[in-house]
Amino acid sequence: MQKESLYQPFEIVYKTLDECPKMEHKHSFFELVFILSGTGQQCINEHKFSYHENHMFLLTPNDCHKFDIATTTTFFFLRFTDIYLKGNGLAPAYVEQLEYILHNASHEPGCILHHQADKMLARPIIEAIVREQRNQDINSKELITQLINTLIVIVARNIMKYMPAKVNEYSDDKIRSILQYIQQHIYEPDKIRAKEISDHFGISESYLGRYFKKNTGENLLQYISTYRLRMIENRLKHSDLRINEIAFSFGFTDESHLNKFFRKSKGLSPLAYRKEVRLKESA
Repeated sequence: MQKESLYQPFEIVYKTLDECPKMEHKHSFFELVFILSGTGQQCINEHKFSYHENHMFLLTPNDCHKFDIATTTTFFFLRFTDIYLKGNGLAPAYVEQLEYILHNASHEPGCILHHQADKMLARPIIEAIVREQRNQDINSKELITQLINTLIVIVARNIMKYMPAKVNEYSDDKIRSILQYIQQHIYEPDKIRAKEISDHFGISESYLGRYFKKNTGENLLQYISTYRLRMIENRLKHSDLRINEIAFSFGFTDESHLNKFFRKSKGLSPLAYRKEVRLKESA
């Protein structure tokens, strides 16, 4: 599989496409993708989700991805490396935290903008970056850097919304590995039972719950349930998969078990949730 590299701290690409010229590929850098117009599907790590105007995606190093374009799409791509984070005006004390947040994003498809206010903020920033990139006026380079930094901070804030409050760049390596293991196997319920996790990491099952709570501030089973719910919400928002297909992909024995799990947390069925979300988006 093709793997692309970036030979500068950052790169901005703005283009309109009728079809994606690239097959599935990987990067050695971060890539923010914003949809200015158009529709289609994003494929990341073998999962497909529908995209439309004002969706933003974060692709982290080694994510496998491509876009399937349904209608002519105008993309904004911001590609950047760790080198950019360390050398472009961000406070040194913040850089390590930012690197951790970006490298530990959950590698899932779907729009990463969860704060409604940030959804309204992102597009004007991106349009300003494109405008300054085209015009190259006095101080355009400095202004572009400040706008990029603001955009990256917005992205980090939205990612942090779904990370355990106590976990950061200084956390124990093992707890970070446990979180990554859970995220990686969220579609395989048998692998994220307490016994399986404790066996995999060499921690006694009786100690695992206390260790997880101490290092994350959250209960292990509750974290798994919340993360699973978040992934299901993304499927409902961004894919056209039938409810029973979503149920089977997350290891539920049938659609009714998914309905029970989802209704307990959200107060409505998956189908009603999907209709509600799409009604709001079309308003």
